[in-house]
Amino acid sequence: MGKAIIRRQKMVIPTYDAGEEEKLPMFFEKRVYQGSSGKVYPNPVTEKISDKKELREYDAVILENDYIHVIVLPELGGRIYTAYDKSNGYDFIYHNRVIKPALVGLLGPWISGGIEFNWPQHHRPSTFRRINSRIFEYDDGSAAVCVGEIENMFGLEQVAYIRIYPDKAYIEISVRVYNRSEQDQTFLWWANPAFKVNNDTATVMPPDVTAVFDHGRRAVSTYPVATGEYYKMDYSAGVDISRYKNIPVPTSFMAYRSDFDFIGGYDFGKEAGMYHVADHQISPGKKQWTWGCGEFGKAWDRNLTDEDGPYVELMTGCFTDNQPDFTFIRPCEAKEFVQYFMPYRGVGYIKNANRDFCLGTDGGVLKIYCTGNIENVRVTAVCGGKEIFSCMQDFTPATRFCRDIPEDAAIEISYPGGELRYDPAHIKKFPVPAPAEAIPEPQYVQSTEELYIYGLHIEQYRHATRLPELYYEEGLRRDPTDARLNCAYGNLLLRRGAFARSKEYFRRAIEKLTLKNANPPVTDPFFGLANSAKPVGRKK
Repeated sequence: MGKAIIRRQKMVIPTYDAGEEEKLPMFFEKRVYQGSSGKVYPNPVTEKISDKKELREYDAVILENDYIHVIVLPELGGRIYTAYDKSNGYDFIYHNRVIKPALVGLLGPWISGGIEFNWPQHHRPSTFRRINSRIFEYDDGSAAVCVGEIENMFGLEQVAYIRIYPDKAYIEISVRVYNRSEQDQTFLWWANPAFKVNNDTATVMPPDVTAVFDHGRRAVSTYPVATGEYYKMDYSAGVDISRYKNIPVPTSFMAYRSDFDFIGGYDFGKEAGMYHVADHQISPGKKQWTWGCGEFGKAWDRNLTDEDGPYVELMTGCFTDNQPDFTFIRPCEAKEFVQYFMPYRGVGYIKNANRDFCLGTDGGVLKIYCTGNIENVRVTAVCGGKEIFSCMQDFTPATRFCRDIPEDAAIEISYPGGELRYDPAHIKKFPVPAPAEAIPEPQYVQSTEELYIYGLHIEQYRHATRLPELYYEEGLRRDPTDARLNCAYGNLLLRRGAFARSKEYFRRAIEKLTLKNANPPVTDPFFGLANSAKPVGRKK
């Protein structure tokens, strides 16, 4: 195949339809969803799912090259529905052959399988809705489908280019999030790939991951071997929680820290898996979610599929490493990032990876997988300052590279355009952190600075039950002239439509900031004051 192929086609999938949307739903002010606010205004919600399965036609976009076959469904939130490794017949992304929603999503219906793109919060409000799409073919032989929307809760705009190349076995996802509004907003982005699991599968975290958190960092566990209580399960005997078969209850864990760019999943029975690569400075989020292998989990498997069995979610977060964990985006600011998803074979536990290669060294055997056709690749192993071997080789995704090495050998793969290294002697072992502590009530906070920080945290993380104004008001009671508190409270009032009230606080902040400097470096209250006048058409 000389170039990547892209086409639109009709696709028939057995489907359990969702019920009618409730046009005037009740919006609970303190509804908690995924650890943050569950308010959905102005969206309708759906509260019923049909128990009757029917054949339904979908508009699908197919992307294909010699190595992978990918299906995207724009009318289901633009998710990647399937991703298939043509070389070994392996669905490296969990393929759910039926659309069987459950009332799991923020607005109700949600389905398992594929890769869901969760933004501006989890799960994506439009995950069960059609979004815009457009296809592109490029001069280099690659092809992409662009899926995007302007969501109606905060007015944020997002576009994602799902792209494949002629001679590469990976999916490239380039994302741009843009704040069209005149106010600071918050968002998160988690790509949510599903991975089929069984007793032979494991989650593949980087070798420097020593601890994992649950949602909101409320609990922490050592990793991969848990040695205490986690999700009310006693793992004190030492249990490898990277293995699906060892987790009996619904469980999330998110890597505490890692200096590596990958996360993956592997089926040791099929000797095949999936991994993800993105710059860890931008994409620190590495998470597994499972319904668990117990009876409760099996019941949820039946709720979400008719025949395809259990899965885990191997989620990847950009600008976020926990849930909820939101990032500020300034007015008219754009944030851009790139992620890669690809199959791999024969390597097992990955020790390091980039978009071109992954390598493993378990059992004293170096194994390498390549995602494309790359010539003139040098592989070198060094141990104790001595070179064990060095060889030149051409690689393709069909190459099976295996060499015996000492367990503590350092590996380097160098090739035109890149390199990949792994040295076990230089792997950091981060200390296991303590769980997060709850924010104290405002009257017990020691300083006005902390009151500002706590109020801002509650806003940023969209806390469902705490009110930021209580912290700002307590701080201003102690010091009515504090510039940060006045500006923060003014912005809070502005977002809530209290334009006239917000002006008072912006003016107080400006008065303090210009006490000795007519041109202060902090200009947020000036911007806020201008915005507060705009809705009523006044200049002051």
